[in-house]
Amino acid sequence: MGDNGSRRRKTDRVNLEPHPMPRIALYAVLVCVLTTVAAVLSFVNGSFLGVVWLLMAGVSSNMAYFYWRKARMDREAAGERPRDA
Repeated sequence: MGDNGSRRRKTDRVNLEPHPMPRIALYAVLVCVLTTVAAVLSFVNGSFLGVVWLLMAGVSSNMAYFYWRKARMDREAAGERPRDA
């Protein structure tokens, strides 16, 4: 009549569903794409303001990579199997 909750049972399944990318990383990827499009349009129109847009694209891509990597390391630290190697 004791608590046997700490033991794994054969009916327990390992969660193999894919983990979603962190929402902040998705927003950073979206910003990266939009700033890249804005940079291209600026250069096509003859404006050198596209340089600023390219710098913003660089920062947002670094943010996306950082948050994606952080989520992956958090999952590994929690003992879950990483999806991609």
